[in-house]
Amino acid sequence: MELSIRLFDLAAGNLWAALDAVSERWLRRQRDDTSGARLRLGSFGERLAARHLRRRGYRIVARNFRAPGGEIDLVALDGGTLVFIEVKTRTDERFGTPAEAVDEDKQNRIRVAAAGFPRRRGVPTRFDIVAILGRPGAYRVEHLKNAFAPRQRELGIAG
Repeated sequence: MELSIRLFDLAAGNLWAALDAVSERWLRRQRDDTSGARLRLGSFGERLAARHLRRRGYRIVARNFRAPGGEIDLVALDGGTLVFIEVKTRTDERFGTPAEAVDEDKQNRIRVAAAGFPRRRGVPTRFDIVAILGRPGAYRVEHLKNAFAPRQRELGIAG
């Protein structure tokens, strides 16, 4: 069907319509391929981060916690502190470091999701970033504790 539409557009002199149809299909395929690779890289990073944290005594209590307005990659206990962890994995620094990708907007979405995480009143909380640079087999893990602060008045989070 798509091919016949493009041939019709070409026959009718609509070169731009034919090119638009071809480029849209190509872009859709590229976007699908990229999102799959990105998901695999993100999943690799989250597994690596969880292992890294467990080896340092953290207890992972939730993965990919979703709440209206946001998602938290990992939730862990570090002693008596509840830690909300954003994991960022990048293959290179062409577009900045992994930690730089956790901008103010992303931090706010994490804070909103954290407000929806069930916990006891008075439990101290912290927001960390685990930044992973590289690929499976050749990577560097950086753990940034207290990477950003909770907004206690707005969200009712004990800090």
